[in-house]
Amino acid sequence: MVQGVRLWTSPDSTRVVLTLSGPAEHQLLTLSGPDRVVIDLRDARMQSGVSAHGNQGVIRGLRTGIRNGHDLRVVLDLAGKVKPRSFYLKPDGVNGHRIVVDLLGSMTAAAPTARVKPVVAATPARTTTAAAPLVARAQIPASSPATFSVTSKATSNVTPKIATAKTSVQKRVQPKPVEAVVVQAAPAPKPRVAESVVDTAPVETMARAPAAPAAPVKTARDAGRGRELIVAIDAGHGGKDVGARGPSGTHEKDVVLAIARKLATLVDSEPGMRPVLVRDGDYFIRLRDRMKKARTQRADLFVSIHADAFSDHRAQGSSVFVVSERGATSEMARILADQENAADLVGGVSLNDKDDLLKSVLLDLSQSASIEASMSVADNVLGELKHIGNVHKSRVQQAGFMVLKSPDVPSILVETAFISNPTEERQLRDTRHQQRLAQAIMKGIRAYFRENPPPGTVMANRDSNGESETLVASRDAGTESVAGQAHVIKSGETLSELAERYAVSMQRLRLANNLTGDRLRVGSVLRIPATDS
Repeated sequence: MVQGVRLWTSPDSTRVVLTLSGPAEHQLLTLSGPDRVVIDLRDARMQSGVSAHGNQGVIRGLRTGIRNGHDLRVVLDLAGKVKPRSFYLKPDGVNGHRIVVDLLGSMTAAAPTARVKPVVAATPARTTTAAAPLVARAQIPASSPATFSVTSKATSNVTPKIATAKTSVQKRVQPKPVEAVVVQAAPAPKPRVAESVVDTAPVETMARAPAAPAAPVKTARDAGRGRELIVAIDAGHGGKDVGARGPSGTHEKDVVLAIARKLATLVDSEPGMRPVLVRDGDYFIRLRDRMKKARTQRADLFVSIHADAFSDHRAQGSSVFVVSERGATSEMARILADQENAADLVGGVSLNDKDDLLKSVLLDLSQSASIEASMSVADNVLGELKHIGNVHKSRVQQAGFMVLKSPDVPSILVETAFISNPTEERQLRDTRHQQRLAQAIMKGIRAYFRENPPPGTVMANRDSNGESETLVASRDAGTESVAGQAHVIKSGETLSELAERYAVSMQRLRLANNLTGDRLRVGSVLRIPATDS
């Protein structure tokens, strides 16, 4: 018996959950002309009076019918094509049997009543002279959608079309356990949190496509040459996953989103940097998808923002985490084992045509450099947090957090405070303290990138006096510059190899970088003088 239907959306997917009275086998089919997804459940019925919210995401309607006299067919009418996937969840002590169907695809094109709001676009890497434009972008209205009832129709209304249409079948016969992170219940009403908690200023998102550009506004970025650094900012939890709760009922998901938005504003105002918010509203995103979004945007840094909690309400202070070696190794093994990820880019190198040994070596080199960079930026951020309040641990911590496991994007997780501590809960709700936290994180990020600017970026082409790195390198070496460059040292690289790659002598590299030997530090910037003539 299907006892309930729940729907909710994120910017790039819609989730349908069927709650069941017991386990049930099911099949998933896709139909076109018009676009539909069909869920067939063996020996099942729809409980009378079941209703759901309609017109959410790509779903435009939901119908049911009986097949073969004993099977239930659920038809989802769609606004466009999607990539569906489904799985079964066993009872977990809170929720009963469930079938979860994810409809993957951007929600932007499917929003017929979207309102337009000017925000900064999540554009690809820009040309060396372009300024950041403002663009108009469609956003899904925040108002509650209309509701409809799930009604049963005769089998004849559904079956004939099914028999003649092209179908893509995914059969689920034996229930299989899945990760607990995907377990979701129906969205709860928005918690009553003080208005000061959530900053509603428009910020940049990753999932929505930009429209026509308007006039450029940031003249500071015109001064530098090169691409902008991309900082992916991840507000933890979201949607039904409220995260930790404070003694007064404050939800972690709300305060960390407010801090993330303030940090995004600071990053956006920094010449040579561009923010991308992984989560820009109150919806759920799976942990691995957060990491995936940062990599898709080719982020130079991933910052995940959370609030800690503990049974002892006296626990207090901020902490900063990076991935542990063990956690990083397990994620590398997963990527190697997953054929779908064989074409992933690691440091710009495709793994698709490499054998397993070479893949492992490339990932290990990239991962080592990523962890070292993560430790460096985390140490800077922790140092700044010490200036505005207590820290729970005086050193950077390491743990196997899923969102930190990207092998090629330096990643940190900031536990801003203990929301379980009444005093720190009040601070987290205070917009002024949220701003102080965002500023501390920003100072740490800025300090790291000024010390270790990625090559080809605005920061790499400029020193503290506004000079290009090329001119500085030439001045230090006492040589004339024609077309100098900057190179960030990766694990395994040697001075002789780089001299050969850039067609300059080792002696000129030493002079340009004040090196007394041939040892190179991973993550440091090597100035490349003009090519030897």
